[in-house]
Amino acid sequence: MLIENPLNSSIYAFPVLECFHIVGFTLSVGTIALVDLRLLGIGMNHQTPAELADDMRFWTMGGLTLMLVSGLLLFSSDPDMYYLNMAFVLKMVFLVTGIIFNYTLRQKAVLPGASPGLGKLAACISLFLWSGVLFGGIYIGFIMEGLSFSNL
Repeated sequence: MLIENPLNSSIYAFPVLECFHIVGFTLSVGTIALVDLRLLGIGMNHQTPAELADDMRFWTMGGLTLMLVSGLLLFSSDPDMYYLNMAFVLKMVFLVTGIIFNYTLRQKAVLPGASPGLGKLAACISLFLWSGVLFGGIYIGFIMEGLSFSNL
């Protein structure tokens, strides 16, 4: 006996959960982007990048948590469709790389006394990675054909 996923039994469950996913993404990536723009010297000049990153930490972690939990639930609605979708695979590569980069190398670039050149490079890489997550998520719905391993 198979247990039906509640996301597949209601017409409202998936879209509502997707809204939470987008809110989580906006919170996490939006706050990361604010710090990245500050590292590039664009806006928020009344605070150092370290102060701004510290002020945004709660919102970044909250958004990241909401995004990851809702993303796992969305994935559970049709795992085969997702893991065989090239846009989803690329999104996951960018996501994991972005999270690792954000909490390792970029964290060092935000510290007081870090080289401004290092900060600008870290900000550009960070913005690139999170843009990859965004575009990967957008294109999931447009790429319907799955990955094929039969030609290997």
